[in-house]
Amino acid sequence: MNWADFWAALALVLVLEGLIPFVSPRGYKNMVQQMAAMPEQMLRNVGLVLMIGGLLFLYLVRG
Repeated sequence: MNWADFWAALALVLVLEGLIPFVSPRGYKNMVQQMAAMPEQMLRNVGLVLMIGGLLFLYLVRG
């Protein structure tokens, strides 16, 4: 594994994570409030689906 690739990927995650609150701060606040009201198991399921989707996408791009 190339550490430069790891740090580049981490930097892209930070850019993408910052994009939503930058573009729509009100929408981001509403989304966070809705997530806070969700049951923990549902949040875990959403997180799992996102991780699996990310791994599949990474496999398609880098595989």
